[in-house]
Amino acid sequence: MALSTRLALPLRSALAALRRVAPRQHRGLSTPSGPGHTLDLRGIFPPLATPFSPTQEVDYAQLEGNLRHYANIPFRGLVVLGSNGEYPYLAPQERLEVVSCVRRALPRDRLLLAGSGCESTQATIELTVSMAEAGADVALVVTPCYYRGAMTSTALVQHYTQVADASPIPVVLYSVPANTGLDLPLEAVLALAQHPNIVGIKDSGGDITRVGLMVHKTRQEDFQVLAGSAGFLLASYALGASGGICALANVLGAPLCQLDHLCREGRWQEARDLQYRLIEPNAAVTRRFGIPGLKKAMEWFGYYGGPCRAPLAPLSAPQVEELRSTFSTNGWL
Repeated sequence: MALSTRLALPLRSALAALRRVAPRQHRGLSTPSGPGHTLDLRGIFPPLATPFSPTQEVDYAQLEGNLRHYANIPFRGLVVLGSNGEYPYLAPQERLEVVSCVRRALPRDRLLLAGSGCESTQATIELTVSMAEAGADVALVVTPCYYRGAMTSTALVQHYTQVADASPIPVVLYSVPANTGLDLPLEAVLALAQHPNIVGIKDSGGDITRVGLMVHKTRQEDFQVLAGSAGFLLASYALGASGGICALANVLGAPLCQLDHLCREGRWQEARDLQYRLIEPNAAVTRRFGIPGLKKAMEWFGYYGGPCRAPLAPLSAPQVEELRSTFSTNGWL
């Protein structure tokens, strides 16, 4: 299923030819300067939770219902099958069906990023090609991590280069050390940023120094940095990040888009005030209570959360109360 090596060089040449002038700069916040961006990734992307029925089957009707609600929020696009989508628990065919379902419901002017990372390079290439055929605009490729001791910069650069060479759609790197135990090394990111089919990175590590270095050292490349969490979104924007893929956007999508707007308008005090109110709820639905907490919070804001797929367990009653208190004390409930 993978594209042949023979097709890789023509693909790279064609992608390089697609580079265009960067989007108009906004007062107060500029995207990284450089030769222009093939793809505009500025804005907020929610990494969608995958709805399951009480019997833990993917619930496509509930997914479509959530999508109707999200259509009213000015997201740049949606991410499916990221960490918050419970992608390790989905069969390959389920993953493709989720992409197809979302693509049918999503306006063409909104991007669809789909998680296609697997442990082997071959499997990642095959799934990436299938994701493209199912309607994904961009492949979000998480670091392979099972043999993390062998995942050197050299091995990871080779992995991502082969995936990007073969992919019919642009690739965004995905570093999420909290889940993988592996931070994509900075030197690997800088090397991969030079590839014409690798257009950015979602960095969920929370190291603002690293975010700043990635923005600074890739300014001459067709490459954009996306904050991987709402907890450090403002700080990432201040350093030149293009946007954010944030779990909290499943719950508080409109406020996160407002934060994006305030930063781009240079209204930093208002942005700080809003960021302060997002830090604790964000921590609650990520590090503290994880996906079960995210899904519970979604229900309070009119979305379908529902159960997680086992072995993820629901929150206890005291945990639910603690989660609710976190949103209440920050003025969201």
